[in-house]
Amino acid sequence: MLIILDRDGVINEYDGSYICTVDDWHPIPGSIEAMARLYKAGHRIAIATNQSGIARGFYGTDILDGMHEKMTRLLAAEGGQVEFIAYCPHHPDDGCSCRKPLTGLLEQIQNHLQLDTLEGAIMVGDSRKDLEAGAAENCQPVLVRTGNGKDTKRSLKARAIPGASVAIYDNLSAFADALLSGSGLELVN
Repeated sequence: MLIILDRDGVINEYDGSYICTVDDWHPIPGSIEAMARLYKAGHRIAIATNQSGIARGFYGTDILDGMHEKMTRLLAAEGGQVEFIAYCPHHPDDGCSCRKPLTGLLEQIQNHLQLDTLEGAIMVGDSRKDLEAGAAENCQPVLVRTGNGKDTKRSLKARAIPGASVAIYDNLSAFADALLSGSGLELVN
């Protein structure tokens, strides 16, 4: 199964501030290990991340590449691998098709992995934008309570994701535990 992960707030710590250096990129405890467990269980992993800090001039693609190299190095040390990282470098006002909640990043992943569809994949995120993008491509949306997840959970009570039930977990590790246990995901709405 393909598992698509948002990055900031799902894999790495995120408090709403831009992460502008490789040294400032820190994985959430247990997230790298969770990714490795999913990979070793036969799941494919891809990442879809909005990175408007590039368009805003806070950091360049060289810094972003360094963050991703750090992440993949830590993951490889645990026996895991990411097949593809799609990122949107645009400003929210640029009108691109790749910034979530639009589906361009997911389409990049689908094309890169040569898949006919993303139906049946899982989209794990901490924001409404992640969940909406996943649902639009027929992925199962999963919310984690890390990063912006607690605020997003509150917003789901007021306004559900159209056409989708959302599974909610404390963090990426708890999601991996549930998926790998074989008991299935617990859908809440």
